[in-house]
Amino acid sequence: MTRKTSEDIQKQIEQLKNQKKEVLAKERAQARKERTRRLIQRGAILEQYLDNAEDLTNEDVESIVKYAFNTPYVRDLVQGLNDVK
Repeated sequence: MTRKTSEDIQKQIEQLKNQKKEVLAKERAQARKERTRRLIQRGAILEQYLDNAEDLTNEDVESIVKYAFNTPYVRDLVQGLNDVK
């Protein structure tokens, strides 16, 4: 049976650290992909309800969303959806 030297153990530790970095990088990349997909899908849903969406600026869309979310009906709806979770 061969004994592991401290150098062997140190190499193994470095390998494990590198594996951990790779796994974390993959997890971050996956989270970014999921977020990007979610943003695109939700943006598409929003544009579906805006007439001439391509003619509106980002500020216009933001104003519309702020106005809508400040109505009591939408606040209650969102609160109800959050309560279910």
